This record gives sequence, C-alpha cells and structure tokens, in this order.
Amino acid sequence: MKLPIIRQFYQTQTPENLEKTLEVLESFSEFRGTKEEDLNVVGEIITDICGALEVHQSVKNGMSEKDALNGFAQKVMGSIDRN
Repeated sequence: MKLPIIRQFYQTQTPENLEKTLEVLESFSEFRGTKEEDLNVVGEIITDICGALEVHQSVKNGMSEKDALNGFAQKVMGSIDRN
C-alpha cells in the first residue's frame, strides 16, 4: 500500500474506472500460470485501487481527502498488526 499512489488514483480516476480495472486485475490473478512475483505486484495494485475507492466513498460521505487517506492507511496497518 502506497498512499501517494492511492492519492493519484483518487485524484485522476473515477470510481467506475477503478472498479473496471479492479475486475481485470482480479481476473488476471486467477490465471493458473501467473507467477508469484506477478501476483505480489498485482496484489499491491489491487490494495491501492481499493484504497482509492474507499477514499472516494469517504469523501462522498463528507470526509476530507487527507482524513480519508489517513483513515484507510490506519485501517490497513491495523489489520496487519492483528496478524
């Protein structure tokens, strides 16, 4: 997860574009021949797209962009700490 990438996706892409891209990447990750290295990269991008989608939703609900970005980052870090 990289906040600058999430911010870039949020600022330059619509939720609809992000959702379409997410579908393609999820489909790619299900191919049997996909290498572990590729899966790691795709997983990072999927996380960043999901973050941008969540930021879009949070801003739509009245949160500032900065707070939405920080909230997503804390949520991800909190889930990592629990494992």
